[in-house]
Amino acid sequence: MRSTLLALSLLLSSAAYAADQPAGDVPSKDVKEEAKKPDADTVKASVEEDAQPVKRSIPFHGRTLSYTVTPGHLTIRNDKGEPRASMFYVAYTIPSATPRPVTFMFNGGPGSSTMWLHMGSVGPIKVDASIPETIQGPPFRYGANPDTLLDVTDIVFIDAPTTGLSREIGKAEPKDFFGVDKDLDAFTRTIQRYLTKYQRWNSPKFIIGESYGTTRAAGLANSLLDAGVQLNGIAFVSTVFNFADFQGDQSLINFLPTYAADAWYHGKIANKPPLESFLDQARQFASGPYAAALQKGNALSDEEKQSVAQQMAQLTGLSADYILRSNLRVQPDRFQRELLRDRHQVIGRIDSRYVGTEPDNVGASADYDPQGSAITGAFVGALNDYLFRDLGYKTPLVYRPNNYGGIYGGDSNWEFTHNAPDGQQQIADTSVDLATAMRQNPRMKILSVNGYYDLATPFHGAEYEFKHMALEPQLQANIRYTYYPAGHMMYTDPASAHQLKADLAAFYASAL
Repeated sequence: MRSTLLALSLLLSSAAYAADQPAGDVPSKDVKEEAKKPDADTVKASVEEDAQPVKRSIPFHGRTLSYTVTPGHLTIRNDKGEPRASMFYVAYTIPSATPRPVTFMFNGGPGSSTMWLHMGSVGPIKVDASIPETIQGPPFRYGANPDTLLDVTDIVFIDAPTTGLSREIGKAEPKDFFGVDKDLDAFTRTIQRYLTKYQRWNSPKFIIGESYGTTRAAGLANSLLDAGVQLNGIAFVSTVFNFADFQGDQSLINFLPTYAADAWYHGKIANKPPLESFLDQARQFASGPYAAALQKGNALSDEEKQSVAQQMAQLTGLSADYILRSNLRVQPDRFQRELLRDRHQVIGRIDSRYVGTEPDNVGASADYDPQGSAITGAFVGALNDYLFRDLGYKTPLVYRPNNYGGIYGGDSNWEFTHNAPDGQQQIADTSVDLATAMRQNPRMKILSVNGYYDLATPFHGAEYEFKHMALEPQLQANIRYTYYPAGHMMYTDPASAHQLKADLAAFYASAL
């Protein structure tokens, strides 16, 4: 079971390893090797809460946006009042006579810090990763973000337990947080504690989660509601709710339109038709003839198989022969390697616009993620420089961009089972939690944010999961979908980031 769950976890979230360091919130396939390495960070976190606010401002569309940035730790306790974790956060706030919205943001993994969203998305400071190529070496460029969401809402970035500067304390052990429901409990208590400490209970409340952070956000919709915290809205960035959808034929149906997008981007589609109409064609094929063919299994005739392979070749840029030899079932890691094999290149998993090379041209799958190697150093370097030098945050702890080794090593594997609201225990599927919360809080708005070139959490998979929740039409109408010509971390792309800000601003206006 452990190996099965690890394999499932590797299918998720916001970028893979560059050299020995993951980019984004996705565990690498080499994570078991990482787990063997000793962790030199043995300094213990304090049970005492701290906050180190700094006044700052940035130029913002012809005016000055002044704010307070507060890095600090919150102590969460169990029902007995015993301290369990010191949760690190960085809050960006603007004083207001009326309650401003407050948005809680986090990455996923499981095992990723929130460095990626913090330094790359809608905060007031952003790393320059503006082109899909390797970022130039130090000094790394980061500065004022023209697409920050801070003019609309206060923002609180939270690191998951054992990642970033969040740590277990008291009698707690790291494994006490390694599981779907354990993680939900920690974040529920963290958000409650922040609302109490900063007197924000009457503020409009939003969540933005990325990748496994969407799994968490969907679960929080219900666990927070049970705790009396009513949300105004949730934005899901690069979505996965149900891990079962990353197994079997449904997974391949979900990925096929992303294969089409990648082939279109890399010039593998004849005459290059308009992207959106081409992807609609891919969606229809994936959910229609392709799904029907896979469902037939061995009953599929040779003639039918040839026909499906030819149609698939026209949409994905792969040869019909390769598709047939794959039994119509091309896995994402093999697509990464095969699409540009004739150019001796591999494409990225987290963002397929990125390309790289391999030591040979005969491998079945990619050995690394070119997007990961392109941006990891800049994000890690910029985060540490910004937090410890620029903001002057004082702590004896070392910032962990991730804790994949701790989570997937030894006996501490992440528990992917989940107790759903109906009492059923199942493999992680928090769509049931989200649907339950939407029925009980019918005014809550939902935004599904999707990158076309994302081979980790495909956009057609997000559509499938949202559209298979048990919701009446009036509640389904609360869900809005947006798409961007970028990858899993679409906010690193300037044009997509600008559109994302506009889409988020409109979403907040509708939810308020």
